Amino acid sequence: MERFCFLRDASGFFGMCYYHPSKMPLFLYLVLLVLGLHCAPPNSSEGKVTTCHFPQQNATLYKMSSINADFAFNLYRRFTVETPDRNIFFSPVSISAALAMLSTGTSSRTQTQILESLGFNLTDTSMAEIQQGFQHLICSLNFPKKELELYMGNALFIGKQLKPSPKFLDDVKNLYETEVFSTNFSNVSAAQQAINSHVEKQTKGKIVGLIQGLKQNTIMVLVNYIYFKAQWANPFDPFKTQEDSSFLVDNTTRVQVPMMHQMEQYYHLVDTELNCTVLQMDYSKNALALFVLPKEGQMKWVEGAMSSKTLKKWNRLLQKGWIDFFVPKFSISATYDLGAILLKMGIQDAFTDNGDFPELTEDNGLKLSKAAHKAVLHIGEKGTEAVAVPEVRFLDQAKITLLHPIIQLDRSFLLLILEKNTRSILFLGKVVDPTKV
Repeated sequence: MERFCFLRDASGFFGMCYYHPSKMPLFLYLVLLVLGLHCAPPNSSEGKVTTCHFPQQNATLYKMSSINADFAFNLYRRFTVETPDRNIFFSPVSISAALAMLSTGTSSRTQTQILESLGFNLTDTSMAEIQQGFQHLICSLNFPKKELELYMGNALFIGKQLKPSPKFLDDVKNLYETEVFSTNFSNVSAAQQAINSHVEKQTKGKIVGLIQGLKQNTIMVLVNYIYFKAQWANPFDPFKTQEDSSFLVDNTTRVQVPMMHQMEQYYHLVDTELNCTVLQMDYSKNALALFVLPKEGQMKWVEGAMSSKTLKKWNRLLQKGWIDFFVPKFSISATYDLGAILLKMGIQDAFTDNGDFPELTEDNGLKLSKAAHKAVLHIGEKGTEAVAVPEVRFLDQAKITLLHPIIQLDRSFLLLILEKNTRSILFLGKVVDPTKV
């Protein structure tokens, strides 16, 4: 099977990239919560081995990578309006999969609004192609891999008075790895406990007490989550971390952060058109991080211009070379009310009595009442689990005496985490203040 990494194959959207074994773990956890019909995580059996039965080349999946990327940047720009001058962090592929899964229970205008907001045109891409593409995407992401833990899925908690159709149950399980649980929402405390326990289990205890203030008139809760743990291809040396480095939040505010440091060969570029510097840092298997540092005063320009075409351009321009790299050691989290944002993106009927969910259930009155999204990121030399301290690697004298370009993330920067095989943007965010968790 042809394997695509992000930025090194000129023939593809993402491309093959340089990486080698590592020891440094990075942990990212995301929970997407939709209340009313709420979006969030799938239930999976521990130790489950998934086999993806698909043709070696999946044209729909590759086409979806560009569509999903453009949706990611469109949604990002909505978040910049809703939460200006604050940290942003979310999982675009997780939200896309959750909305696509929801669309399988809809029809007519409700379905069209959801799919068009995702960037799909049903005259160009059939519903069957979309479903097959997401099925392949989710199966590929969840396929067990050494040195990388990644699982994405959904769980739907539905009022016990509702009767979901057998076809819907089969479709969401087979296509989106989603399980459906009958829930007594009249007992708010018990329902909330059941949902939170499920989320806590699926995120390995990293997300606790996700849902608060659940109401008795809730009809459905759909939880979507993504769990990701990976190791850097070139781990940072903890002894080189500077504990009190200055980070510029705005023109008048500076904060002190631990700053990790490494001199290594990275793929990087200076994008003169967008006035930013891009550095790619690889994980040991199937994933990479892109750090994007706009020139001072150019953040809004970069945010407005980002698209799938931007990623393709970087694919062509990234070059490998020695870089003196400084990046904060930080944690970041962000919570959003997705309902208001999705309404502005065109998903309107699903939140009103005009919502049409005939494929989900024959019962009337089904609609989305509230949507919220939460993402959490922890990044450092090593993760929250005990691991061996990386070997200290000393540069030889020739390397020490050479001057290399310096990339220092000491002011607001963008962060993308990408999965190589599916060309998916797992996480997208902006770090404005690395001390704000």
